Amino acid sequence: MPSIIYHSDLKITASDFVDVLQRSTLGERRPIDNPLRIQKMLDEADVIVTAWSDNKLIGISRAVTDFSFCCYLSDLAVDVQYQHQGIGKQLVLLTHVAAGSETQLILLAAPKAVDYYPKIGMKQFSHCFVFDRKQ
Repeated sequence: MPSIIYHSDLKITASDFVDVLQRSTLGERRPIDNPLRIQKMLDEADVIVTAWSDNKLIGISRAVTDFSFCCYLSDLAVDVQYQHQGIGKQLVLLTHVAAGSETQLILLAAPKAVDYYPKIGMKQFSHCFVFDRKQ
C-alpha cells in the first residue's frame, strides 16, 4: 500500500478541490457547480492541509482561523476509497497544528459524519447556533 503524504503548503486548483469533494461525498453539500465560489473558498481559507497517495489528491481539510483563539474547520473530505485509514484524523490534527495550539478547533459535522468526530477525540456540544445561508 502506498504511503500517504500530507502537505500544508501546496496550492490546489478548484477542479482538484471539486474532484476530491465528489469522491468523498462532501460534494453533496458544497457549491461544486459554481467554480468562482469554489475558487474563493480556496483563496480565502487560512489553512489548507492535503493528503496525497501516488501524486493523487485523496483528502483535504480547509479552515479559517485567527491563529490565536479559534479555528473553524469548514471542510474535511477524504476519498471514500481511502476512508477508515486514519487520514481524516491526521488532516484534522495537522489543521489544528497549523492554526496554532492556542486555538480551539470548531466544526459543524455533515449529517453522515456526526458519529465520526467523537471517535477521533472531539467533544460534541449541543449549544451551537447558526444562521442558514441565503441562496
